Amino acid sequence: MEHSPDSTRNLELLSELVLAPEPFRHSELPHFNEADLATLEALASSNHVIVRAFTPLERLLRREGRGREAELFADALQKEQQRIDHALVFLEQICLTLDESGCLPIVIKSLDHWPDLGSDLDLYSDGDPKQIVDVMKSAFQAKVEDRSWGDRLANKWNFSVPGLPELVEIHIRRLGQTGEQTAITGSLSDRAKQISLQSKVFRVAAPEDRIIISTLQRMYRHFYIRICDIVDNARLVDEGEVDFAYLRSLGSTAGLWEGIATYLVIVSEYVTKYRGSDIPLPSLVTKCAKFGTDQVRFRRNFLRVSILPHSIALYAAELKSFLARGDLKNGLRLSLLPCLATAAALEQKITGSDKGIW
Repeated sequence: MEHSPDSTRNLELLSELVLAPEPFRHSELPHFNEADLATLEALASSNHVIVRAFTPLERLLRREGRGREAELFADALQKEQQRIDHALVFLEQICLTLDESGCLPIVIKSLDHWPDLGSDLDLYSDGDPKQIVDVMKSAFQAKVEDRSWGDRLANKWNFSVPGLPELVEIHIRRLGQTGEQTAITGSLSDRAKQISLQSKVFRVAAPEDRIIISTLQRMYRHFYIRICDIVDNARLVDEGEVDFAYLRSLGSTAGLWEGIATYLVIVSEYVTKYRGSDIPLPSLVTKCAKFGTDQVRFRRNFLRVSILPHSIALYAAELKSFLARGDLKNGLRLSLLPCLATAAALEQKITGSDKGIW
């Protein structure tokens, strides 16, 4: 069974809370007990929308005079806020220390969900891998987690830092599941900008780079989309922060433009379902999309993208772009992806985990 009626209702409830202009204006707000909260909290956590969903939900419950239920969500919000505050302290110190060593880290993915926060702390750096590992070990007594085949290809390291529940994941000089994407890393470093959160300053990716990184994760690696991805990217487009001509140019260079366009159309169509209007995508995006939400299904807590034939076609287009421009080294890296995915599936079936592969 792909999903239960309860899980579907919870997905719709969270989507209503974070996307609708006036949540539950035309429908009745459900009643909640502690078991309902635990289930909803788990789904909201995996989709990185606890703060953005539970804040309006608590307010709606109090407005209806349902204080006991509101307190349940207030407690969950307080717990999540404490986690976020704690993680930001570490993230600031890690960024400052790496910056002082000349590694110039950029926070990717994790802060895109603000005021929510990702489950890992993700960074990108053009620095020297050995230097970054040495800094993390010496300054934070960090332990380097065992690296999978995929981690080695992608040129990324995961660090366990004492006192920090979240792993710190650092991508170095490469992006993509097999580290095939180097065409976009120059843009990532050159166009990074500073933001201030809770009196802390971080370097983050420019809007176009955020969309490309998100597309790589959702459409070319995991093949599922979270509610936070819908909200994050819709907000970028709604606020007029995206230079679509530049996004197309950079995405085309990387062989990702069709995937980017498809991803944004899926986001727009999903948003339309809950707020009655789409996000303002130009025709240069919509005409290049290969499919929409008709190829997306809710399963195992996320919106799953159809792999066959659609995602395979996007992968083939990316590979073709490498070969067309003579980038044989990165093309070879990308060609290993089907083998890696097959090995991961076999490992999952045999051991129950694909950790050593993927």
